[in-house]
Amino acid sequence: MSTLAIGLMYGGTTLAVMFSGMPIAFALGAVAVLFMVFFMPSASLDTVTQNVYEEMASITLLSIPLFILKGAAIGKSRAGQDLYSALHAWMHRIPGGLGIANVFACALFAAMAGSSPATCSAIGSAGIPEMRKRGYSGGFAAGIIAAGGTLGILLPPSITMILYAVAAEQSLGRLFLAGIGPGLLLVALFAGYAMLRFRREYALARQAYEAGGAGSEILRQERYSLADKLAVLPRVLPFVVLLTGVMIALYGGYATPSETAGLGGVLALVLIAAIYGVWTPRDLGPILTSTLREATMLMMIIGMSLLYSYVMSYLHISQAAAQWIVSLHLSKWLLLAAILLLVVVLGFFLPPVSIILMTAPIVLPPLKAAGFDLVWFGVVMTIVMEMGLIHPPLGLNIFVIKNIAPDIPLREVIWGTVPFVILMALAVVLICIFPEIATSLPDLVMGKGR
Repeated sequence: MSTLAIGLMYGGTTLAVMFSGMPIAFALGAVAVLFMVFFMPSASLDTVTQNVYEEMASITLLSIPLFILKGAAIGKSRAGQDLYSALHAWMHRIPGGLGIANVFACALFAAMAGSSPATCSAIGSAGIPEMRKRGYSGGFAAGIIAAGGTLGILLPPSITMILYAVAAEQSLGRLFLAGIGPGLLLVALFAGYAMLRFRREYALARQAYEAGGAGSEILRQERYSLADKLAVLPRVLPFVVLLTGVMIALYGGYATPSETAGLGGVLALVLIAAIYGVWTPRDLGPILTSTLREATMLMMIIGMSLLYSYVMSYLHISQAAAQWIVSLHLSKWLLLAAILLLVVVLGFFLPPVSIILMTAPIVLPPLKAAGFDLVWFGVVMTIVMEMGLIHPPLGLNIFVIKNIAPDIPLREVIWGTVPFVILMALAVVLICIFPEIATSLPDLVMGKGR
């Protein structure tokens, strides 16, 4: 049977199994084993566990459960709400300051937790009720938190970037640094939109009030004294110091990514014990259970995705697909556009973890041959996958928000995220035009990439 026929069967079977509702990890593993039975030597089945183990026996992957522990420790405490309250107190005088505070809180929490759902849940549980109480529309409030949560897979420590570093065989330190500039760009774009949208909603509320209508809470001016502002800092600063210390340890060369993840996890547990009194087995139980559940699920997906990629490579499907892409002789930027469009389509159905591990063997060789910096592409691909977190039908962050604020209609949540999807697309265009946004910081800190 030709490679093309096998490849079409492989892809078709994968889609059929996934649409059956089977969990992603088991779907990928089942397809891989099925094709090993029919198209590979029978002895290969004896090496399934060995192949999965060898693919996962990476010291870089060890950091994933540890970063998840760090995120769970912070996410299950009141750290997110306190962070949001502090930013709100210091930024309340800025037009749209409440929305901007939520964007900044999401960015800082994402940098501490490294998880998109955790960021949405921790900041949204406090931010959405506060914004709605002050007159912000439900769609606007939901859109800010959903989009802010996506920063969890771009700003370090990003679990998605850890997987990309393994799949693309790139420096994790360079990838983390490369994500900071684009992350700050997205924060600026989101905050700018929040300010403009607030001005519009404020103007509409003012017109309605002057026309004799009821006064909206959005017109109310809040006051915070300097004492109030200083009072909210003691619980927030230790976590900011933790974030800074982890970054210094990683980029200063004092610790490897895995050591940094372990240090961050232990210090996060110490901080929540000291600041919030979370130290008894009853308090720690939900944190450890959440960590175990999420880490096990993620590592199962990683292991089965790597087995899936191994079978795809053994059957020469990925090599043939890469050669076919090269044979099209697309221009450099048309090739990039086609690959990013593929990522967008996959984002309708798959989480970022699966997209990276399934597409890396196919798309990275042609991109490298075309002269693209794979670290730079990792950042661009991550932003495109961020878009998948806030658009249907998968839209993980949309469903996290719906769980936090069930009274906001799903339609409003989706429409509230649309402007942020457009802003992410704009960020991708800007990074393509000015690649230094992503590459300048890693080049400055770690020297020019090889």
